[in-house]
Amino acid sequence: MLHRLVSRTDRERFNVNVISLTTAGEIGRRMIDEGISFHSIEASKSGLDPAALLRLIRHIRRTRPDILQTWMYHADLAGGIAARFARSIQVAWGIHHSDLNPDHIKKRTIRVAKWCARLSRRLPERIVCCSRASMETHAAIGYDRERMIVIQNGFDTSLFAPDSDARSSVRKELGLDGDTPLVGLVARYHPQKDHATFFRAAGILHAGMPGVRFVLCGKGITAENQNLAVLTSEAGLEGSVFLLGRRADIPRIQASLDIASSSASSGEGFPIIIGEAMSCGVPCVVTDVGDSAEIVGDCGLVVEPGDPEALAAGWKKILAMKRETRAALGERARERIEKNYEIGAVTARYEVLYLGMVGKRGARKDSVTSAP
Repeated sequence: MLHRLVSRTDRERFNVNVISLTTAGEIGRRMIDEGISFHSIEASKSGLDPAALLRLIRHIRRTRPDILQTWMYHADLAGGIAARFARSIQVAWGIHHSDLNPDHIKKRTIRVAKWCARLSRRLPERIVCCSRASMETHAAIGYDRERMIVIQNGFDTSLFAPDSDARSSVRKELGLDGDTPLVGLVARYHPQKDHATFFRAAGILHAGMPGVRFVLCGKGITAENQNLAVLTSEAGLEGSVFLLGRRADIPRIQASLDIASSSASSGEGFPIIIGEAMSCGVPCVVTDVGDSAEIVGDCGLVVEPGDPEALAAGWKKILAMKRETRAALGERARERIEKNYEIGAVTARYEVLYLGMVGKRGARKDSVTSAP
């Protein structure tokens, strides 16, 4: 989402440069290739040491942004402190979690979030939440509600679009007939994604509809993942599940599906995979986590987290629809994304926020630095 935002920010009105507290990584390298100003602080992933914080302060002093937009908890804390030392810089924090479930989030991250709650009345000018669920959760633990606004994630509806060729080519790649129903989950392997519930639901559906196949991709979603191998075996899904790992063609994968799903149990503020699939004209069955229900609206189905029977029943209901009915549902899903979450409109909301923060001081082109 950060990549989408900085890629579309109006360069006639804003200078943008991105700071990574650690290294560039895959997304950072993409930004660099696109000519976006990018700087890495090279902090240790075990924590922001004093030397790294000093490097951050020096970089901010050198670039002199009007606004520092931070993205996640550690960047919120480090960026807020650094901006105080650099002086005359307004800070907008970012929140992208819907909760702080200790079963799925590191204790250090929870501590940082709670420190941020205590400092939220002093360090940031504004606190941008990616979902209404995020705002309510964090206000409840002490974040300053008066400074909080919601700007939801946005989607590139030209990149994520219906594609009949994708439907046929993905099935051909997987060695399947052209009419094979596909249910998909695009998500890295992580406890909060709750792959166990997805596999149990898939086993339930497979027992009654053995022709359905299940496509999963994301970091750690490979045949070498022994936990997934056990889940596959326990659900009786050998030969019915495709674990594709990390893919560079996510729009193609999403557009090939009959149903896209999210089985998340916690943590999701505004799941991007749901909006991407809907933008491709694919109906979604999702768990009621974060703002998932708000994204889907009446264009898909929402079930309780951790309930494989309900998830399987949702899939079955949509697969049982006539093809024309399911296609109409997908069309409505895309229209909902175009109307409410198109990336250009979301970027414009960030730009309005920044201009409001700068106010009348911005005689020069406004400068925004983003720290993920």
